[in-house]
Amino acid sequence: MNLETIPLFAALTEKMKWLTARQKVLAQNIANADTPNYRAKDLKPLEFKEMIEGPEEKSVHINRTNKRHIYVEEIAGYETQVNRDGSETTPSGNAVLLEEEMMKVAETQIQYELTTSLYKKNLGMLKTALGRR
Repeated sequence: MNLETIPLFAALTEKMKWLTARQKVLAQNIANADTPNYRAKDLKPLEFKEMIEGPEEKSVHINRTNKRHIYVEEIAGYETQVNRDGSETTPSGNAVLLEEEMMKVAETQIQYELTTSLYKKNLGMLKTALGRR
């Protein structure tokens, strides 16, 4: 039985993939907290309608402006956006606020744990309905 054919499980799986991709982007922001002229990025919020209809074929290409910058492998399927307009930048031009990024990491972790919990509970209910518990 393929759980991806059940809309609820497909939506939960998509949400977990999005949260994983967001953690990678946030980790890149934290890793580049001292990189001159680096702007913090985040993923475009995942819309419920897009989760139901399925992901479109998109890819994000992360550019490195210097070979010494920390590089995270590409995150396929989700759009990134720059968080701030540059109002809170350091003299070197860096616009990463570690406190804000850590809050986003914690929020993403909580959402991931909630999503996996929902997945497990629904899988348990499905097993009970099939008499396999």
